[in-house]
Amino acid sequence: MKKKAALILTAALAVGSLTACGSQETGGESAMVYAVEAGSAGEAAAEENGFSYNSVASQADALMEVASGTSDAAIIDLLMAGAMIGEGTSYPDLTYTDQLTTEEYGVGCRKGSDLASYINSVFGEAYADGTMLQIAEQYGVQESLLEQSASEYTPAEESDVAYIQDKGTLIVGITDFEPMDYKDESGNWIGFDADMARLVAEKLGVEAQFVEIDWDNKIMELDSQNIDVVWNGMTLTEEVTSAMECTNAYCNNAQVVVVPAE
Repeated sequence: MKKKAALILTAALAVGSLTACGSQETGGESAMVYAVEAGSAGEAAAEENGFSYNSVASQADALMEVASGTSDAAIIDLLMAGAMIGEGTSYPDLTYTDQLTTEEYGVGCRKGSDLASYINSVFGEAYADGTMLQIAEQYGVQESLLEQSASEYTPAEESDVAYIQDKGTLIVGITDFEPMDYKDESGNWIGFDADMARLVAEKLGVEAQFVEIDWDNKIMELDSQNIDVVWNGMTLTEEVTSAMECTNAYCNNAQVVVVPAE
């Protein structure tokens, strides 16, 4: 499955805009209803294109909507599509057609937080020594990985890093989103983002704690200190970057339309 995801990402990111042979053209399907995750880039894409849509709790729920026939299509991340739909995956009878956007992922911290600077420094080290690529290859996202430059951590006077180290935990806000954050057969959180968050926690000398959040409330969860970081394949939109202190972009992504395979 991971090899399939990598191949899909290679083809999609190289082409830039895809329409599967015999697929429905999204622009001409005004009667279609799309399932989207509330507060996501997929919801923003639906609004921008004037689509009728149902907002659901997660991208996984959006796929369930299409599989059950409750919605005609879903708009989800390309990275998730590579892992979750098609032959040998959880949804073998689904496929994706149009690529609506191109975008980049980043990690979100509280506005003004020095944690973003710290994570950037770990990104730089992990990219240079090959650790980041090794983790990406494990989850089939290596083709979307972005080069990370060396970055020096700059501590703040009111340091979020010190606050996290004092309490001994890095609380990571996530949703169930394969291949970035999802549970293995034993119920443990794994994925590219989960493993990278654990690496940062290890460097900080604390434990990583994963908390599922309502994606639409991610900024509120962060500002209220219920979580320390949003790390879940988060698209760097204007809304996100204006409300959070964000890291450097680390992955390419796109929003794609998922429909039943013919």
